[in-house]
Amino acid sequence: MTIGEERLQRRMARGIEFLGSETAILCGAMSWVSERNLVAAISNAGGFGLIACGAMTPELLDAEITGTKALTDKPFGVNLITMHPQLFELIDVCAKHGVTHIVLAGGLPPAGSLDAIKGNGAKLICFAPALSLAKKLIRSGVDALVVEGMEAGGHIGPVSTSVLAQEILPEVSEQVPVFVAGGIGRGEAIAGYLDMGAAGVQLGTRFACATESIAHANFKKAFFRASARDAISSVQIDPRLPVIPVRALKNASSELFTAKQREVAQLLDEGKVEMMEAQLQIEHYWAGALRRAVIEGDVDNGSLMAGQSVGMVTKEEPVADIIAQLMAEAAAALEKRAA
Repeated sequence: MTIGEERLQRRMARGIEFLGSETAILCGAMSWVSERNLVAAISNAGGFGLIACGAMTPELLDAEITGTKALTDKPFGVNLITMHPQLFELIDVCAKHGVTHIVLAGGLPPAGSLDAIKGNGAKLICFAPALSLAKKLIRSGVDALVVEGMEAGGHIGPVSTSVLAQEILPEVSEQVPVFVAGGIGRGEAIAGYLDMGAAGVQLGTRFACATESIAHANFKKAFFRASARDAISSVQIDPRLPVIPVRALKNASSELFTAKQREVAQLLDEGKVEMMEAQLQIEHYWAGALRRAVIEGDVDNGSLMAGQSVGMVTKEEPVADIIAQLMAEAAAALEKRAA
C-alpha cells in the first residue's frame, strides 16, 4: 500500500465504519436512476448505494428493497422524502427489511420520524444546508450529516459546497460523521474534503451515466454533451410558494416548470389547496418530469437533473471503474501532500 492509499484509508476509516462499506463514497439518491441495478452495483463495487424512494408507495419500496437484496449482500440505504404523506409506512417497510441506514431529505425530520427510524435500529442521516441546522440536527439525535452545496443536481440550497464545508466541518465533524456533497467529480476534491474533516463524500451526477444505470441512452447522451454551465437552477416565481430550487440541464422543461408553479400558486390564491398539498403537487411534477427523461428518453420535455460536475461525465463506464478512479485520484493527491 502506498503512503497515499494508507492516508486515504485512515481518513475514510470513520465513514467506512459508519456505513459498513469498503469506501466512504455514498451514491446520492436520484429519482428513477437510483434503483436496484445502480444501488446494488455501487454497493458491490465497495461504495454505498441509496435507493431513491421519492414518490414511491410503500408497496413499490418494498419491491425495490427486495429486488436490491437479490442483487447484493452488501450494505445499502434508503433515501426518504420528509413530506411524503406515507412517511411512517415507508419507515416500517425499511424496518421490515432491516435497512441499516435511512437518509431523510427535504427538510427537518417530522415529529416522531427520528424516534421511529432509530427505534428500529437504523442509523439516520440528514441534510444540513446551514451550520445552525447541523447543530440542531445533532442535538435531536441524528447519526450523521450530509453537507450538500448548490453545485449539486436536483433539489439544492443557496450556498456552495466549498463554503458550507469550511463553515460546518470544523464545528461538528468531531461529533458525528459528515459526508460532503455537491459538485464532486474527481478524487482530488474528495481528498480535500477528507483533509478538512469529512468522513466521506456523496456523488450523484458522476454515477448517473454508469453502465449499470438504467437511464435511457438519450438521457446519458445529454449528460455527455453538457458542460458545467448547462446545469442551471430553476427560478422561483412566487415567494409564497417555497419551492426548493432544482438544478438540471437547460431544456424546454425549465419553461414547463415555471408554468406549473404559476398554476399551483393560483390554486393557493383561490384557497383550493393547502400549502402542504401545493408542495406535494410540485414534488409529483418533478417525479413525472424525471421519469419522462430517465425512463422514456424524452430529453426535451423531461427533467435532466444534473449537478455542475456534469462536465466531468464524458462516457459510460462501469461503477467499479468510477470508484477505482476516484480512489486512485484521492490517494495520489494525499501522496503529493505527504511529500
